[in-house]
Amino acid sequence: MFSQKLEEAAAAVSSRLEAVLAGRADQPVTHAMRYAVAGGKRLRAFLVIEGAALHGVPAARALQAGAAVEALHAYSLVHDDLPCMDDDDLRRGQPTVHVKWDRATAVLVGDALQTLAFELLADPATHPDPAVRVDLIAQLARASGIDGMVLGQAQDIAAESAARPLTLEEITALQANKTGALIRWSAEAGARLAGADPAPLGKYAQALGLAFQIADDILDVEGDAEKAGKRLQKDAEAGKATFVSLLGLRGAKDRAEALVREAEAALAPYGAAADALRDTARFVISREM
Repeated sequence: MFSQKLEEAAAAVSSRLEAVLAGRADQPVTHAMRYAVAGGKRLRAFLVIEGAALHGVPAARALQAGAAVEALHAYSLVHDDLPCMDDDDLRRGQPTVHVKWDRATAVLVGDALQTLAFELLADPATHPDPAVRVDLIAQLARASGIDGMVLGQAQDIAAESAARPLTLEEITALQANKTGALIRWSAEAGARLAGADPAPLGKYAQALGLAFQIADDILDVEGDAEKAGKRLQKDAEAGKATFVSLLGLRGAKDRAEALVREAEAALAPYGAAADALRDTARFVISREM
Protein backbone atom coordinates (compact mmCIF):
# COMPACT_ATOMS: atom_id res chain seq x y z
CA MET A 1 0.00 0.00 0.00
CA PHE A 2 1.37 3.39 -1.03
CA SER A 3 0.70 5.23 2.23
CA GLN A 4 2.49 2.52 4.19
CA LYS A 5 5.51 2.62 1.87
CA LEU A 6 5.66 6.39 2.22
CA GLU A 7 5.48 6.18 6.02
CA GLU A 8 8.17 3.50 6.16
CA ALA A 9 10.49 5.55 3.98
CA ALA A 10 9.83 8.66 6.08
CA ALA A 11 10.65 6.76 9.27
CA ALA A 12 13.89 5.42 7.79
CA VAL A 13 14.98 8.88 6.65
CA SER A 14 14.12 10.38 10.04
CA SER A 15 16.20 7.72 11.77
CA ARG A 16 19.12 8.38 9.43
CA LEU A 17 19.01 12.12 10.08
CA GLU A 18 18.77 11.56 13.83
CA ALA A 19 21.82 9.30 13.67
CA VAL A 20 23.77 11.83 11.61
CA LEU A 21 23.03 14.60 14.11
CA ALA A 22 23.66 12.47 17.20
CA GLY A 23 26.77 13.41 19.12
CA ARG A 24 27.11 16.82 17.49
CA ALA A 25 27.85 19.92 19.56
CA ASP A 26 25.41 20.43 22.43
CA GLN A 27 24.34 23.85 21.23
CA PRO A 28 20.98 25.55 20.55
CA VAL A 29 21.75 25.49 16.83
CA THR A 30 22.12 21.70 16.91
CA HIS A 31 18.89 21.25 18.83
CA ALA A 32 17.16 23.53 16.34
CA MET A 33 18.57 21.48 13.43
CA ARG A 34 16.98 18.34 14.87
CA TYR A 35 13.73 20.24 15.29
CA ALA A 36 13.83 21.53 11.71
CA VAL A 37 14.34 18.12 10.09
CA ALA A 38 11.59 16.43 12.14
CA GLY A 39 8.28 15.56 10.53
CA GLY A 40 7.01 15.98 7.01
CA LYS A 41 6.09 13.36 4.44
CA ARG A 42 9.65 13.04 3.07
CA LEU A 43 8.34 13.06 -0.49
CA ARG A 44 11.68 14.03 -1.99
CA ALA A 45 13.49 11.23 -0.17
CA PHE A 46 10.77 8.82 -1.27
CA LEU A 47 11.44 9.76 -4.89
CA VAL A 48 15.14 9.04 -4.36
CA ILE A 49 14.43 5.68 -2.73
CA GLU A 50 11.92 4.52 -5.34
CA GLY A 51 14.03 5.72 -8.26
CA ALA A 52 17.00 3.85 -6.80
CA ALA A 53 14.93 0.69 -6.34
CA LEU A 54 14.04 0.77 -10.05
CA HIS A 55 17.76 0.51 -10.82
CA GLY A 56 18.77 -2.05 -8.21
CA VAL A 57 20.70 0.43 -6.05
CA PRO A 58 21.39 -0.79 -2.49
CA ALA A 59 18.83 0.66 -0.08
CA ALA A 60 21.50 2.12 2.24
CA ARG A 61 22.91 4.28 -0.56
CA ALA A 62 19.46 5.52 -1.52
CA LEU A 63 18.71 6.35 2.10
CA GLN A 64 21.88 8.39 2.36
CA ALA A 65 20.96 10.46 -0.70
CA GLY A 66 17.37 10.74 0.51
CA ALA A 67 18.51 12.09 3.87
CA ALA A 68 20.71 14.61 2.05
CA VAL A 69 17.88 16.08 0.01
CA GLU A 70 15.61 16.23 3.06
CA ALA A 71 18.28 18.15 4.97
CA LEU A 72 18.56 20.60 2.11
CA HIS A 73 14.78 20.92 1.81
CA ALA A 74 14.55 21.61 5.56
CA TYR A 75 17.14 24.38 5.21
CA SER A 76 15.04 26.00 2.49
CA LEU A 77 11.95 25.94 4.70
CA VAL A 78 13.75 27.44 7.71
CA HIS A 79 15.05 30.33 5.61
CA ASP A 80 11.76 30.75 3.72
CA ASP A 81 9.90 31.14 7.03
CA LEU A 82 12.08 34.07 8.16
CA PRO A 83 10.47 37.53 8.48
CA CYS A 84 12.66 38.86 5.66
CA MET A 85 11.34 36.14 3.34
CA ASP A 86 7.84 34.61 3.61
CA ASP A 87 7.39 35.55 7.30
CA ASP A 88 5.64 32.47 8.71
CA ASP A 89 5.10 31.63 12.37
CA LEU A 90 3.97 28.05 11.82
CA ARG A 91 5.44 25.09 9.95
CA ARG A 92 3.87 21.63 10.14
CA GLY A 93 1.67 22.89 12.95
CA GLN A 94 4.66 23.89 15.11
CA PRO A 95 6.36 27.25 15.73
CA THR A 96 8.94 28.00 13.06
CA VAL A 97 12.60 27.92 14.04
CA HIS A 98 13.02 31.68 14.31
CA VAL A 99 9.95 31.84 16.56
CA LYS A 100 10.98 28.97 18.83
CA TRP A 101 14.60 30.16 19.01
CA ASP A 102 15.54 33.42 17.28
CA ARG A 103 16.32 34.77 13.83
CA ALA A 104 20.09 34.39 14.07
CA THR A 105 19.73 30.75 15.12
CA ALA A 106 17.35 30.14 12.20
CA VAL A 107 19.89 31.54 9.73
CA LEU A 108 22.61 29.31 11.16
CA VAL A 109 20.32 26.27 11.19
CA GLY A 110 19.61 26.75 7.49
CA ASP A 111 23.30 27.19 6.73
CA ALA A 112 24.21 24.06 8.70
CA LEU A 113 21.49 21.91 7.12
CA GLN A 114 22.55 22.96 3.65
CA THR A 115 26.16 21.97 4.29
CA LEU A 116 25.00 18.75 5.98
CA ALA A 117 23.31 17.74 2.74
CA PHE A 118 26.60 17.93 0.86
CA GLU A 119 28.46 16.24 3.71
CA LEU A 120 26.09 13.27 3.38
CA LEU A 121 26.53 13.06 -0.39
CA ALA A 122 30.32 13.28 -0.08
CA ASP A 123 30.37 10.31 2.32
CA PRO A 124 31.53 7.02 0.67
CA ALA A 125 28.41 5.46 2.23
CA THR A 126 26.46 7.21 -0.55
CA HIS A 127 28.52 5.48 -3.27
CA PRO A 128 32.02 3.99 -3.37
CA ASP A 129 32.84 5.78 -6.64
CA PRO A 130 33.93 9.40 -6.04
CA ALA A 131 32.80 10.36 -9.54
CA VAL A 132 29.23 9.32 -8.76
CA ARG A 133 29.29 11.30 -5.50
CA VAL A 134 30.67 14.37 -7.25
CA ASP A 135 27.94 14.13 -9.89
CA LEU A 136 25.24 13.99 -7.21
CA ILE A 137 26.81 16.93 -5.37
CA ALA A 138 27.16 19.02 -8.53
CA GLN A 139 23.60 18.34 -9.62
CA LEU A 140 22.19 19.15 -6.17
CA ALA A 141 24.21 22.38 -6.05
CA ARG A 142 22.74 23.36 -9.42
CA ALA A 143 19.20 22.38 -8.42
CA SER A 144 19.32 24.28 -5.15
CA GLY A 145 21.34 27.34 -6.18
CA ILE A 146 21.11 30.23 -8.61
CA ASP A 147 20.11 27.92 -11.47
CA GLY A 148 17.30 26.36 -9.43
CA MET A 149 15.65 26.87 -6.05
CA VAL A 150 17.40 30.13 -5.09
CA LEU A 151 16.60 31.62 -8.48
CA GLY A 152 12.94 30.66 -8.05
CA GLN A 153 12.85 32.20 -4.59
CA ALA A 154 14.38 35.41 -5.94
CA GLN A 155 11.82 35.48 -8.75
CA ASP A 156 9.05 34.97 -6.20
CA ILE A 157 10.27 37.87 -4.04
CA ALA A 158 10.57 40.12 -7.10
CA ALA A 159 7.00 39.25 -8.09
CA GLU A 160 5.71 40.67 -4.81
CA SER A 161 6.67 44.21 -5.81
CA ALA A 162 6.28 43.88 -9.58
CA ALA A 163 4.10 46.36 -11.44
CA ARG A 164 1.92 43.55 -12.77
CA PRO A 165 1.07 39.97 -11.77
CA LEU A 166 3.08 37.18 -13.41
CA THR A 167 1.76 35.52 -16.53
CA LEU A 168 1.09 31.78 -16.67
CA GLU A 169 4.34 31.24 -18.54
CA GLU A 170 6.29 33.26 -15.97
CA ILE A 171 4.81 31.53 -12.94
CA THR A 172 5.42 28.14 -14.54
CA ALA A 173 9.09 29.03 -15.01
CA LEU A 174 9.32 30.39 -11.46
CA GLN A 175 7.90 27.23 -9.93
CA ALA A 176 10.07 25.00 -12.11
CA ASN A 177 12.99 26.65 -10.33
CA LYS A 178 11.63 27.15 -6.81
CA THR A 179 9.95 23.76 -6.34
CA GLY A 180 10.56 21.67 -9.43
CA ALA A 181 14.37 21.65 -9.52
CA LEU A 182 14.73 19.86 -6.18
CA ILE A 183 11.98 17.39 -7.07
CA ARG A 184 13.76 16.65 -10.33
CA TRP A 185 17.07 16.02 -8.53
CA SER A 186 15.28 13.66 -6.17
CA ALA A 187 13.65 11.69 -8.96
CA GLU A 188 16.86 11.44 -10.99
CA ALA A 189 19.17 10.56 -8.07
CA GLY A 190 18.43 6.82 -8.19
CA ALA A 191 19.43 6.61 -11.84
CA ARG A 192 22.57 8.63 -11.16
CA LEU A 193 23.48 6.30 -8.29
CA ALA A 194 23.20 3.40 -10.75
CA GLY A 195 25.07 5.12 -13.58
CA ALA A 196 21.91 4.92 -15.69
CA ASP A 197 20.19 7.44 -17.95
CA PRO A 198 18.19 9.84 -15.75
CA ALA A 199 16.16 11.28 -18.67
CA PRO A 200 12.93 9.25 -18.21
CA LEU A 201 12.79 10.07 -14.50
CA GLY A 202 13.64 13.67 -15.28
CA LYS A 203 10.67 13.90 -17.63
CA TYR A 204 8.48 12.32 -14.95
CA ALA A 205 9.74 14.80 -12.36
CA GLN A 206 9.17 17.81 -14.58
CA ALA A 207 5.45 17.00 -14.77
CA LEU A 208 5.31 15.91 -11.13
CA GLY A 209 6.90 19.11 -9.82
CA LEU A 210 4.44 21.33 -11.65
CA ALA A 211 1.49 19.21 -10.54
CA PHE A 212 2.79 19.46 -6.96
CA GLN A 213 2.85 23.26 -7.08
CA ILE A 214 -0.58 23.53 -8.70
CA ALA A 215 -1.92 21.26 -5.97
CA ASP A 216 -0.33 23.57 -3.38
CA ASP A 217 -2.09 26.55 -4.92
CA ILE A 218 -5.39 24.64 -4.83
CA LEU A 219 -4.83 23.71 -1.18
CA ASP A 220 -4.10 27.34 -0.40
CA VAL A 221 -7.66 28.09 -1.51
CA GLU A 222 -9.55 24.96 -0.43
CA GLY A 223 -7.33 23.56 2.30
CA ASP A 224 -7.75 23.41 6.06
CA ALA A 225 -5.17 25.56 7.85
CA GLU A 226 -5.18 23.23 10.85
CA LYS A 227 -4.37 20.22 8.68
CA ALA A 228 -1.84 22.17 6.65
CA GLY A 229 -0.11 23.36 9.83
CA LYS A 230 0.44 26.83 8.39
CA ARG A 231 -1.44 29.96 7.39
CA LEU A 232 -3.25 29.70 4.06
CA GLN A 233 -4.39 32.18 1.39
CA LYS A 234 -1.38 34.44 1.88
CA ASP A 235 -0.79 34.75 -1.87
CA ALA A 236 -4.37 35.82 -2.51
CA GLU A 237 -4.15 38.39 0.28
CA ALA A 238 -0.96 39.76 -1.26
CA GLY A 239 -2.49 39.86 -4.74
CA LYS A 240 0.12 37.46 -6.15
CA ALA A 241 -0.60 35.42 -9.25
CA THR A 242 -1.07 31.70 -8.70
CA PHE A 243 -2.16 28.84 -10.93
CA VAL A 244 -5.63 29.15 -9.42
CA SER A 245 -5.87 32.90 -10.04
CA LEU A 246 -4.70 32.43 -13.64
CA LEU A 247 -6.54 29.23 -14.56
CA GLY A 248 -9.47 29.27 -12.16
CA LEU A 249 -10.06 26.50 -9.63
CA ARG A 250 -11.50 24.02 -12.13
CA GLY A 251 -8.85 24.84 -14.71
CA ALA A 252 -6.07 24.36 -12.16
CA LYS A 253 -7.46 20.98 -11.14
CA ASP A 254 -7.74 19.89 -14.78
CA ARG A 255 -4.15 20.98 -15.45
CA ALA A 256 -2.87 19.10 -12.41
CA GLU A 257 -4.67 15.94 -13.50
CA ALA A 258 -3.25 16.24 -17.02
CA LEU A 259 0.25 16.60 -15.57
CA VAL A 260 -0.23 13.45 -13.51
CA ARG A 261 -1.12 11.55 -16.68
CA GLU A 262 2.00 13.01 -18.31
CA ALA A 263 4.14 11.89 -15.35
CA GLU A 264 2.65 8.39 -15.47
CA ALA A 265 3.33 8.14 -19.20
CA ALA A 266 7.00 9.02 -18.67
CA LEU A 267 7.34 5.91 -16.51
CA ALA A 268 6.35 3.54 -19.33
CA PRO A 269 9.94 2.24 -19.84
CA TYR A 270 9.89 0.83 -16.29
CA GLY A 271 6.60 -1.05 -16.48
CA ALA A 272 4.91 -2.19 -13.28
CA ALA A 273 8.13 -1.71 -11.30
CA ALA A 274 7.37 2.03 -11.27
CA ASP A 275 3.89 1.71 -9.78
CA ALA A 276 4.97 3.40 -6.53
CA LEU A 277 6.10 6.43 -8.53
CA ARG A 278 2.77 6.45 -10.36
CA ASP A 279 1.05 6.39 -6.98
CA THR A 280 3.26 9.31 -5.93
CA ALA A 281 2.02 11.38 -8.85
CA ARG A 282 -1.59 10.70 -7.91
CA PHE A 283 -0.81 11.42 -4.26
CA VAL A 284 0.56 14.91 -4.86
CA ILE A 285 -2.76 16.16 -6.24
CA SER A 286 -4.96 14.35 -3.73
CA ARG A 287 -3.15 15.20 -0.50
CA GLU A 288 -4.92 17.32 2.10
CA MET A 289 -1.85 19.02 3.55
